[in-house]
Amino acid sequence: MLSLTCKTAIKAVLFLASKEERDGKYSIKEVATFINASEHSVGKLLQTLVKAEIIQSSKGPNGGFYLSHKQRKQALIHIVEAIDGKDVFKQCGLGFSKCSSSHPCPIHNDYKIVRDLFENLCLSKKVSDLCGPLTDGLSYLIG
Repeated sequence: MLSLTCKTAIKAVLFLASKEERDGKYSIKEVATFINASEHSVGKLLQTLVKAEIIQSSKGPNGGFYLSHKQRKQALIHIVEAIDGKDVFKQCGLGFSKCSSSHPCPIHNDYKIVRDLFENLCLSKKVSDLCGPLTDGLSYLIG
């Protein structure tokens, strides 16, 4: 359902939100290393997230990428929409372009239930909601 880029973006945002040291500012290299992703891809991704106001950045020797308190309270849906677009929760589970209730693919009805549940999760879960389990060691960003 979500692109690999979107999943990487969510991991990057959660990494930044869950780290408080050094005022929570991290370089592209630090983020990429921790979430096990390419520096080049993470660099482009972080700039996209800054432009979408999902995260912030500052330049200079004490600069880096970080989240404000307000950004920690944003819903996951903002990240998903910034990377995959607003129609990601309307797409067919098999990738058909003309799938709909009146012209369904073979998994349409079942997939719609799962897709709607996941959309509601992204609408209701805030970035800060997911930081507690990370900092407590109850969940992880890398496999």
